[in-house]
Amino acid sequence: MWPDEVLRGGSGRKPARSGLRAKAGADSGRRRRKDKRRDDDSPRTFEMDQYLDYIGGPAGALALTGVAAASAFYLASRPSPEKPLVQLDKQSRVLPGPEMIRVSKFYKDSKDGKYVAFMDKDVRTLYESFRKGAKESNNGPCLGWRESPARPYQWLHYNETLLRAKNFGSGLVDLGLAPSPQTFVGIYSQNCPEWILAEQAAYCYSMVIVPLYDTLGPDACAFIIKQTEISVVVCEDDAKCNMLLDKSPRCLKKLIAIKETRPATNQRARNRGVEIIRFEEVEKMGAATDHPEVPPKLSDLCTICYTSGTTGNPKGVMLSHENVMAGVCAVMLQLGEHRPRSSDVMVSFLPLAHMLERCCENGVYMVGGAVGFYSGDIRRLSDDMKALRPTVMPAVPRLLNRIHDKVMAEINGSFIKKMLFNMAMSAKEGEMKRGIIRNNSFWDRLVFRKVQEGLGGHLRLMVVASAPLAGNVLTFIRCAVGCLVVEGYGQTECTAPITLTVQGDHVPDHVGPPVSCCSVKLVDVPEMEYYASQGQGEVCVKGTNVFLGYFKDEEKTKETVDSDGWLHTGDIGMWTPNGTLKIIDRKKHIFKLSQGEYIVPEKIENVYIRSQYVQQVFVCGESLKSCIVAIVVPDVDVIKCWATENKIPGTLSVLCAHPEVKQLIMDDMVSWGKECGLRSFEQVKDIYLHPDPFSVQNGLLTPTLKSKRPQLKQYFKPQIEDMYSKLT
Repeated sequence: MWPDEVLRGGSGRKPARSGLRAKAGADSGRRRRKDKRRDDDSPRTFEMDQYLDYIGGPAGALALTGVAAASAFYLASRPSPEKPLVQLDKQSRVLPGPEMIRVSKFYKDSKDGKYVAFMDKDVRTLYESFRKGAKESNNGPCLGWRESPARPYQWLHYNETLLRAKNFGSGLVDLGLAPSPQTFVGIYSQNCPEWILAEQAAYCYSMVIVPLYDTLGPDACAFIIKQTEISVVVCEDDAKCNMLLDKSPRCLKKLIAIKETRPATNQRARNRGVEIIRFEEVEKMGAATDHPEVPPKLSDLCTICYTSGTTGNPKGVMLSHENVMAGVCAVMLQLGEHRPRSSDVMVSFLPLAHMLERCCENGVYMVGGAVGFYSGDIRRLSDDMKALRPTVMPAVPRLLNRIHDKVMAEINGSFIKKMLFNMAMSAKEGEMKRGIIRNNSFWDRLVFRKVQEGLGGHLRLMVVASAPLAGNVLTFIRCAVGCLVVEGYGQTECTAPITLTVQGDHVPDHVGPPVSCCSVKLVDVPEMEYYASQGQGEVCVKGTNVFLGYFKDEEKTKETVDSDGWLHTGDIGMWTPNGTLKIIDRKKHIFKLSQGEYIVPEKIENVYIRSQYVQQVFVCGESLKSCIVAIVVPDVDVIKCWATENKIPGTLSVLCAHPEVKQLIMDDMVSWGKECGLRSFEQVKDIYLHPDPFSVQNGLLTPTLKSKRPQLKQYFKPQIEDMYSKLT
């Protein structure tokens, strides 16, 4: 959840008029005056509420005149637009042939069926790319963290990072690990410098990193350790050591603790035949022995990244150094001049156990940029960003939705606030359509300053992925943050990126053209009436970013990758007229109603989630029933605001049981359904309001925040049965 500070923080300065000075010059014997704003006397920003008081007072007319004057200045001073890197009406290339395969226009050889694998022939592995970054940065800052909320960020520089990583890797060899791509090292930790030190240490000796999810639980972690036969796991703290010890397989011999562990934990480990060693001790051992490095080859495994399936055990996605480098380099090409550079600082808060964060960080390291890690408490993320002042940020829709909802809740209570917000959005959208990206306009200072300050105030690039993002939220974020915001689509099996939107394309509700490391085609799904000849079908991917297979699971690998090497994603896409991909459906999770109609619940959920009253929604049905129902978690801020305006008291739990609240949400959902073209049998016939969000902690979401549909259906079985009993 996004902390309130994002929208509360402010400078507290009083309003002040901007300074203008006249500059005299000679022209044909005559003096002309030009108004020019001084660099050292830029307009001071002021709080929204102070501004509103100013308008509402006796000087209201004067204030409105000031707004008009500022608007005139805004129009006169707007910067020149950026030129798109490709034709926006033809963003991808169609290869000849009946399959209508589409490829990137950012790589000239893609027309010959070739894929990007690297940008520099001497930099083709993650081992080499980190060293290139060290050189590019001239030993600049690399890994940043802070000990407490009151302390500033401190930094490890590149040379020290390389030395410590080499020492730690040498220490792993001392512990009995062979320098080989058949040697697996587990990491079970939140994002921190030691995570990257351990990763780079493994690459120094051709070892393979196996991340363990922070929220998978003992069973899944034990399964992963046993399947990969890991003997050594780098573990964050005492609590995580104990969780691994709960069901530790016999192959687990050593835990390397980043933080101090209790004597009781150390004894418990010894009782189970496991030794706990401190991280710095392994570094000291390695420094003393100084084993020679054994760099990996591009075809070697670099990681086995386990996907969090909604059912059954997780699957181990095998990715090579070439896979990851191809994905990183393809994204770099597509970002053009906005790509990461050595002066950039990236904030790290998305889990390093997932490939989105891993790819983003490796891209920053490759160019010599710096990465600052959040404190570990997502509620303090805004404070971390204010201290770090990042320029690059990977983000997920859940976070951006929270920011959007907070702003909407704030402006909905005031006509003037809403009016100013709409004026600001209109002005910024107008600039976006002309290819202008900035965060220093009049409207940025007046309306969007708090949002920008909550994100550190210096963002220039945001990459959004992992789940669908509503078009209105994407447009809001682009306007409010004032930086390039690109949205991507991908899978762990494709090392993260498959498509990515391009700079200059302001139109939301698509995920861009293919990146240059892969090609994309659509294949028929006749049972759902999707046909490639009509530009719709299952998204299939082929390229240098496609994984090597599932670890020790040939059967599932063959189910996912066909004999021609095409990865079948399970997502349904369609090509837009300008050559971008739009994800419209999901092949899995479909069910048939009693009258024979197919229902795709995720498609319906993506419509209903647009309602301002809905925070989460789970649509379900049965083959013996003729209609569908839904479990809805209301947006607490919006509902409480509505209840206050309508003089309905009570907590969220009380409001969820109130018939007027239920009718309000139901009507709005149905209205959205009609607007988005849902057929009558696709509209829910009843809803149950639940006050507590679905989460990883309560077992209703995967660690990547996808709904666990079987678990949700079982959890809400009584409520679902009750709704159906009233409908029959």
